[in-house]
Order: sequence, then structure tokens, then C-alpha cells
Amino acid sequence: MSNKLISSVREEDTISRLGGDEFTIIIEGTNENEIIRLTEKIISLMQNKTRINDNEMFVTFSIGISRYPQDGDSPEELLRNADTAMYQAKDNGKNQYQFYNKEMTKKAIQRSQMELDLRKALEEGELEAYFQPKVDAKNHVVVGMEALVRWNHPQKGLIQPNDFISIAEETGLIIPLDMWMMENTMKIMQQWHKEGLNTGRLSLNLSIKQLESKGCIERFKKVIEDTGVDANYLELEITEGQIMQDSEHSITVLQEIRDLGVHVSIDDFGTGYSSLSYLKRLPIDTLKIDRSFINDLPDDEEDSAIVKAIVVLANSLKLELIAEGVETQEQQEYLVSEGCSNIQGYYYSKPLEREEYKEFLLKYQ
Repeated sequence: MSNKLISSVREEDTISRLGGDEFTIIIEGTNENEIIRLTEKIISLMQNKTRINDNEMFVTFSIGISRYPQDGDSPEELLRNADTAMYQAKDNGKNQYQFYNKEMTKKAIQRSQMELDLRKALEEGELEAYFQPKVDAKNHVVVGMEALVRWNHPQKGLIQPNDFISIAEETGLIIPLDMWMMENTMKIMQQWHKEGLNTGRLSLNLSIKQLESKGCIERFKKVIEDTGVDANYLELEITEGQIMQDSEHSITVLQEIRDLGVHVSIDDFGTGYSSLSYLKRLPIDTLKIDRSFINDLPDDEEDSAIVKAIVVLANSLKLELIAEGVETQEQQEYLVSEGCSNIQGYYYSKPLEREEYKEFLLKYQ
């Protein structure tokens, strides 16, 4: 790698290896366009295979760039900011370069603080489960509920999952977060059952990190045993895209989950580009039609055709079917007429906190 870098730069430039797999290049008397040309030359050179003894290796190379004086006026600051830019390049997919700017540092600090706050939230009980009903629109009965996490931040108020789930996944915090949701929502459902309420199935979102982690099935079994929940009242939702990341492993784990008596649902169906050959092998019970196909119903011909095809597919494979993101009476009536009577969305209710959802359930008893 050192030899490749030396061949890329001018004699007057400085190359050093900081340690590990990190190198630094100091270039003087140049402009942004020349930096870009050099950076692209280095990345192109690194993409060529490298032979060591009898082994061929392909190496990715992520580059962060800081400039004097706009990005720092000391060696320490310039190095730190170039490092920040390099990690941004890695986050963007590796094998590319990224210039440093102040906005990047601001985002990095905010992200770091969010991670610290999330760890604290898990320890101090700042997380809360919300529930959104699933309704059989033909018979007007609740057939289930999806549990959705919310974060009651002491300073920022209620934080939506879109703002922290990605950080939880990247840091591994998604595993304890998932387990917290499982345990707490199962206990809540058990309490409602004792009160005589008909909840239908409890649906929980399963992250791919959880699915891939060691001991996933054992942890899940323990929560079921500890809470005393009937596994038939549980459903795990996993997105089509997650399954396709490692379909063979997913099939194995999902089969073990079904062997416990738990139902399995594919969330966001139609968006993950899975093949039908895989679909028929998946140990699943339910398809959830993605909201992107629901938004423009019943007027959009393409969305209507897709929904009709998914209904036929579900019937052929003897799978249950539910549509998410239903917001209008026209959408609801169209879906029922096409054979999808299970509905989830704002047409019936937004996600509700525990006591609000209990009141909703009482109306449907």
C-alpha cells in the first residue's frame, strides 16, 4: 500500500503511516481540483488487485480531506477533521473520498450525543411502547396490534423511531432495545388479557441485527417463558429487504421462530426485490402490503394492479394479508372489495400510548 501511495504523489509531498491501516498525505501548494484528481487517482490505483505471495487481494480505500486554513490551523485539528471526513466516506459506502466541513463535525457530535442519550434511555426507562391497531374491516373487530417504540427524551420530548433506530442498529443497541420492547409489550398484553380484553396478536418488529445475533432464539424463548404469553398471540415482523441480505440464514432462524408457535410476517412487502422462488420457501404466515402501494389507491392503475397481484399471491400461498398506511375510507373500501380486509393505518387510529390504546380496545369489545 505504501508503494502504491508513493507512486501516486509528487516528490515534494509527504506520506506517513500513522498506524494500523491509516496513512496520511500532506500536499502543499495545490487547489481543490488538483486534490480531487489526485484522490481519484489513488482510489483507482487501489482498486487494482494486489498480489502477496500466491494470494490476490482487493483493497478498499476511504479518504478524508481537510484543508488549511478553512478546516483548521493546527496539525492536530487538520488530522482530526480529516479523520472525521474519512469516517463519513466509510459511512457513505467506502472506497470513496469526502471533504471535511463544519456541518460534518456538528453531525458527528450530535450522533455521538444521541448514542450516549440512548444508552441512558435504556437504563433509566425513557422508552415507551405505543400500539397501532389492526382491524378486520369486514367484521369490525380488532385482530391485532403493532408495538412501536417511542423515546421520551427529558429535554427533547417525544422522539420518533426514524431519528434513533439507525443509531441503535449501528451501535448494537438495537438488540437490548428489541428485547426491552418484547418483554414490556408482552407484559402489557398479558395484563389486558387478565382484564378480559381481546387484543388479537401482538406484532413486534425484528431487526436484522437481532436475527443475526448469537442466542437470538434462546433470548426470545426466555421472554415468552418469563412473561407466560401464549406464543400463538405473537407475531414477528421483518422487512423483505432484511430477509434478502442473507436469505438462507433468515430461513433457518425464521423457521425456529415459527417452531415456537410464533407467527412471522413480511413487512413492506413488494419493496425488497425478493424472488418468488425464495418467497415460497420462507417460513411465513402473513404478507403486509407496503404503504407506498396504498397511498394513491384506488385511482392509480399501477398500484391497483400491484395490490390485486399481491392478493392473488397471498391466496395462492395460503398466507394472511394486511395493508398498512390506510388513511381514507376510499382506500379501505377498495382493499376490502379486492379481498384484503385486514387494515392498519390512520383511518382507524394513529399509534397510541398504553392507556389510550386500552380505551380504543374497549370500543371494539
